[in-house]
Amino acid sequence: MKKKDSSATGSWKLDNNQMSSAVKNSCHPDLKMFLAALSFAYFAKALSGSYMKSTITQLERRFDISSYLIGIIDGSFEVGNLLVIVFVSYFGAKLHRPKIIAIGCILMSFGTFLIAMPHFIIGRYKIETSVRSSLNSTNSLSPCQVSSPESIRAGDRPSILPSKGCVRESSVSMWIYVFLGNVLRGIGETPVQPLGISYIDDYAQSENAALYIGCVQTISIIGPVFGYLLGSLCAKIYVDIGYVDMETVTITPGDARWVGAWWLGYLITGTITLMSAVPFWFLAKSLPIPVDKHDTSCTPEQTRFIKDSPTMEHKFRPEEPANLHQMVKEFLPALKSLLGNPVYIIYLCVTIIQFNSLIGMVTYKPKYIEQHYGQSASKANFLMGTINIPAVALGMFSGGVIMKKYKLGIMGAAKFAFGTSLLGYFLSLFFFAMGCDNSNVAGITVSYTGVDNLPHQERSLFSDCNSECLCSGREWDPVCGENGITYVSPCLAGCTSSSGSGRNTVFDNCRCVTAANTQPGNLTVSLGQCPRGDSCEKIFPYFLALSVLSSFIISLGGTPGYVLLIRLIKPELKSLALGIHTLATRTLAGIPAPIYFGAVIDTTCLKWGYKLCGGRGSCRIYNTAAYRIVYLGLVLGLRTVSFFFCIFGFAILKRHIKREEKCALTNGNAEMESLRKEEDSSTHCEQFVLALDCSPDRETRL
Repeated sequence: MKKKDSSATGSWKLDNNQMSSAVKNSCHPDLKMFLAALSFAYFAKALSGSYMKSTITQLERRFDISSYLIGIIDGSFEVGNLLVIVFVSYFGAKLHRPKIIAIGCILMSFGTFLIAMPHFIIGRYKIETSVRSSLNSTNSLSPCQVSSPESIRAGDRPSILPSKGCVRESSVSMWIYVFLGNVLRGIGETPVQPLGISYIDDYAQSENAALYIGCVQTISIIGPVFGYLLGSLCAKIYVDIGYVDMETVTITPGDARWVGAWWLGYLITGTITLMSAVPFWFLAKSLPIPVDKHDTSCTPEQTRFIKDSPTMEHKFRPEEPANLHQMVKEFLPALKSLLGNPVYIIYLCVTIIQFNSLIGMVTYKPKYIEQHYGQSASKANFLMGTINIPAVALGMFSGGVIMKKYKLGIMGAAKFAFGTSLLGYFLSLFFFAMGCDNSNVAGITVSYTGVDNLPHQERSLFSDCNSECLCSGREWDPVCGENGITYVSPCLAGCTSSSGSGRNTVFDNCRCVTAANTQPGNLTVSLGQCPRGDSCEKIFPYFLALSVLSSFIISLGGTPGYVLLIRLIKPELKSLALGIHTLATRTLAGIPAPIYFGAVIDTTCLKWGYKLCGGRGSCRIYNTAAYRIVYLGLVLGLRTVSFFFCIFGFAILKRHIKREEKCALTNGNAEMESLRKEEDSSTHCEQFVLALDCSPDRETRL
């Protein structure tokens, strides 16, 4: 009888070893489904978020607002996060996480639809142009109208000032809908990251968790690729497509007044976000716990066998009903324990500062490419989507692979993240050398005689050549002279006649347009701003190449840095730690960074547009050199400050690791004794399992 039992025991051990090996090398089907659903949700939220970034200049022009105000709108997304992030992260971790994520996706989609709503209730977009009255005819139009001495002293055309014919447009407040929609998007996005990442880390094996998180983060980077490509496509389409005759539109996508079909992309991204909510409704609240995350006196294989046995369902992690009173009671102690971790606090400081730099850079990078290198909004978004974002995706994925391959610990991950960030920082310094000169605009950057680097006190749109014309200093209707100089309007160029119609309009007899070996007034101007010089075109490819390289190197440390955050925290505080981290970065980086970056950029504006009924609108042209200095200076200055916190953090982390090693050596004998007890307990567990398996009345008891 004993022999038979022994044989049965041996057979059980073999089956158990085979089963545990199979489980160890497999992924639970529900976890696979969750990974796919979370990846799609990450893609959807990144798609709508990046599309929002791509429409920055479109929204500025459509609603006639400054970069400072557009920064407030962009930061409203983080305001939505701020309202609910802590509660969702803490209480959501104890509830049905997949369903809470589904609700968040639905809210995100509604917010995206709300952003697009102003287009359908606002009037048609009106372009300030001097060829408005000659679109359907070839009759001569004289931009330079004869003026009186009084109007010359006034220095402005009475027709552009508020008058009885001025009707204040509703667009003055339409941006409020964009603001509220972005707030709703922020509220909906809140549960996706902390609950999704903690769910993966809870139910994935420890050695695979970093790779899974890296894959999800990588797929989320694909969202911005399509977001910027969608932004590029919509920027090519005129805002009122289908409502106006495109032959009457006299501007091109490269013009500072052009507004693309920004609303169309929001309808598309809102629909995709709504679809991403569906899979989460069919996922379980919890999954089987991996072998390496069990905490019991039995061996991992035996624990797994007991848990997977159909007759031992009570060995799953118990799903106790939510006790809100108990959760509230435990919240403050948990928060105190988390904030008492000095390494976690230093990590927060570093990421907050670096996120300020990152968010400010990403928000205004397409605008920087437009203004500095003379590219259209469509091309700037296309380059961001096809060149820059894929480099970031590849870097984040490679970082996860490197961490898994070399099995980096806490210190290894910290060193790797710091090293890549530092190398990317040094490469970014070369951006300062890749600058372009200001556009030659008469009366703003050059004089009417062609003198470069016009001082601020000498800037004047009015000159002797246009003194007899009743011109407006507020209009922005640029024309390019044959001498390569841009003039703010045909009137300020001193043109007295025109020929052609629509986009083919040419202004003749322009008294302010002079060139060598020609008499003043014999040259013509054409619609649009003059292209930049060849030197700027040659520098632009090098700028793109360096941008790709630096983005790839910096993003290599993204996944190790994120896993470092998870490994620093006790398992029961993981969701709260991720929530606090997200809260801090949203509040102290996501909200203020676009605002103060936009405010600083506004200080470099050389020519503001004006609304029909008075009041300053959006900027038409910037001081290129000043824009480069303040934009890049802020980005790299913030990174410099973060490195000082990194050095301090390394010192604390090393001290913590040495303390742990010392404790391990001191308690060495105690650990050996614990191992011997575990072996005895393992034998007891085998006997317990066999007893359960052979008991004839086990079904009655269960």
